[in-house]
Amino acid sequence: MLKGFKEFILRGNVIDLAVAVVIGGAFTTIVNAVVASIINPLVALFFKADAAGNFGPQLTSIYGEKVTFPIGDLVSAVISFLAVAVVVYFVFVVPMNHYKARVAAKKGTPAEEPAAATEAELLLEIRDLLAKNQRS
Repeated sequence: MLKGFKEFILRGNVIDLAVAVVIGGAFTTIVNAVVASIINPLVALFFKADAAGNFGPQLTSIYGEKVTFPIGDLVSAVISFLAVAVVVYFVFVVPMNHYKARVAAKKGTPAEEPAAATEAELLLEIRDLLAKNQRS
């Protein structure tokens, strides 16, 4: 029973999914704090905030009102995503790949299967079979 559970847990897709969910949720809070306290003020240096607190390029609408394109939110989301992805990859995925490689090396390399026929070889075989059928 424990052996089956171990095999289930050590499957790559189960581990990857669990890691992504747990670490992504936990690390997102840290990344959001960094983005809100460092990145957003840096972006605000270059763009003026509107009444709602959004900052980005401002254009005048056809009704004469100022419209803000809030690129600060976009920059925040991109940085948050990249930070979470980098941490998950280097802290969990890379070590798990090394672990899987060591397990595979201990088991030994499986015998190589013969290479699949190329398209040209298959076409020649079809041609020969058609010629043989026409003669019969």
